[in-house]
Amino acid sequence: MIFSIKQSGVAPVVSDVIRQKLPSPKPRLPLLPSLSAMKSPKFSLSVQKPLYLSSFEGFGSSAEGPRSRKLKFECSAYEADHSEEVPNQQVRSAAAQKLKIGIYFATWWALNVVFNIYNKKVLNVFPYPWLTSTLSLAAGSLIMLISWAIRIAEPPKTDLGFWKALAPVAVAHTIGHVAATVSMSRVAVSFTHIIKSGEPAFSVLVSRFLLGESFPVPVYLSLLPIIGGCALAAVTELNFDMIGFMGAMISNVAFVFRNIFSKKGMKGTSVSGMNYYACLSMLSLVILTPFALQVEGPQLWAAGWEKALSQIGPQFIWWVAAQSVFYHLYNQVSYMSLDEISPLTFSIGNTMKRISVIVSSIIIFRTPVQPVNALGAAIAILGTFLYSQAKQ
Repeated sequence: MIFSIKQSGVAPVVSDVIRQKLPSPKPRLPLLPSLSAMKSPKFSLSVQKPLYLSSFEGFGSSAEGPRSRKLKFECSAYEADHSEEVPNQQVRSAAAQKLKIGIYFATWWALNVVFNIYNKKVLNVFPYPWLTSTLSLAAGSLIMLISWAIRIAEPPKTDLGFWKALAPVAVAHTIGHVAATVSMSRVAVSFTHIIKSGEPAFSVLVSRFLLGESFPVPVYLSLLPIIGGCALAAVTELNFDMIGFMGAMISNVAFVFRNIFSKKGMKGTSVSGMNYYACLSMLSLVILTPFALQVEGPQLWAAGWEKALSQIGPQFIWWVAAQSVFYHLYNQVSYMSLDEISPLTFSIGNTMKRISVIVSSIIIFRTPVQPVNALGAAIAILGTFLYSQAKQ
């Protein structure tokens, strides 16, 4: 911005005789108008940003004649340049956001690995997946109720319409959670997660044939390595079990429908992230409890509990508590991260999570893996990654 002020006036005229006798006056700096002069309609000054003087012109004597000489004053100004500050602020903000997402991902993966380890330890000595699944949901519900009561987290504002929309999501979530737990009670953790890496294939198939959605050709091509890799891993699995395999497959289908119902039913709601998953856990707990009582029942639980305590000791109680708490925590962090990132980034993060779970479970439980089995798992995971890129 260039801002200029100009003022002119006729210099006083004197005779040549007096001019010769009097000494030449030294050039003086003309005075700026007083504040009262600024109020004149002929003179106005308006400054909203810091001004910096760049040049002065017209001081001293003029080259014009004495009768026509005019005194000129010109002031140029420009506003401070803050353009360099904006990119720096944007860079710092982007770096802080990336760091935040990185912390979310690292926490999400670590909590998920811990949950799967303790969950498998519990199921090895206490093979009652319906009760184990119920305890996981109960622990999460209790944690959130306490958090709301002591105001660690702000309670969500819900109404009857919210719970009606959440009901089909909770049903699908309950089925998927129990089916995955049943699978892990019968087969290795790594095998369950290899099969569950095929979830994108079920998502495309369900969306295409039931919802009528169409996808680009690269999306369909990415399904080939997913399906082929899962099939190769299943055929070469040393401890293959049909119930464990079907549990993982049912979990895939259930979680696909959970995502579909969630997109349709939760549009416009103000409940999201941590509170959304808390409400989902509570409603799933209400749905699951009567079925767990019917399928397994207190008598089997009591007998299995005594047997596990006799084999493991009091440490078994810690295993149960850990798997219940860490289940809620890793899901809570995943929903919180979903608020900060795009679904594509979340899908990639979910793929990397499965890799960390598969590798850590093989190391900790010393699961025997054949080279062909490992190749199938790698192909399936690669297909999942290609799927996430093709969906972009």
